Amino acid sequence: MNDLIKVNYESDRPTVSARELHNFLEIDTRFNDWFPRMAEYGFTEKTDYYSFLSKTSGQGGRPATDYQLTIDMAKELCMIQRTEKGKEARQYFISIEKQWNSPELIMARALKMADCKVKTLEAENAQQKQIIGELKPKANYVDTILNNRGLVTITQIAKDYGMSGTEMNNLLHQYHVQYKQSKQWLLYEPHQAKGYTHSNTIPIEHKDGTKDVTMQTKWTQKGRLFIYGLLKQHGILPVIERENKSA
Repeated sequence: MNDLIKVNYESDRPTVSARELHNFLEIDTRFNDWFPRMAEYGFTEKTDYYSFLSKTSGQGGRPATDYQLTIDMAKELCMIQRTEKGKEARQYFISIEKQWNSPELIMARALKMADCKVKTLEAENAQQKQIIGELKPKANYVDTILNNRGLVTITQIAKDYGMSGTEMNNLLHQYHVQYKQSKQWLLYEPHQAKGYTHSNTIPIEHKDGTKDVTMQTKWTQKGRLFIYGLLKQHGILPVIERENKSA
């Protein structure tokens, strides 16, 4: 009974593809007609199922709309069909459910969640330290102007040097200016309290509908001048200065 229907374990509970279930049950009704009718049996989107574009091409070579179903919903759909294939799939889902709720897997998930929580707290702590460092410098007239005008991305700065943003980030990492944690570049502590950067909070929404935020580091004009001075010490000049030097 193993792998009767592929089970997705990427979210916080196992799910299955509605299209794959539809195919296994050998239902004659077209999927696009069958699923909306099944969803009317008291199921709620984003609770019992959520939609996504499947990688398998639909008609005309376009991605087809599919749905990830909870195991509970999949079991009920199997019962509704009243077929031998439905009984077989339901027994399979019951075995998946028992395995998922076994003490060993519950403990494994708990340990994984604890590990993720620790990593999240470490990332949040690092981000908080950077934000505190950004707010810490004593404001003066020049700093006020620099901090309130012209925040730029690393890609914009890199363009002045004929580089990509990735190349510039790696170069600043090589020179011990910044390090990467949880997909955000953060300044090492000696550079945090000098007004070089500003962290923006950007809201995002995952494919299952859950909302989250991510942090993006932008550079102030003061930080841009710092990068200029640092790179110049290593013989790296902006494109415009290289052109003037060779003219």
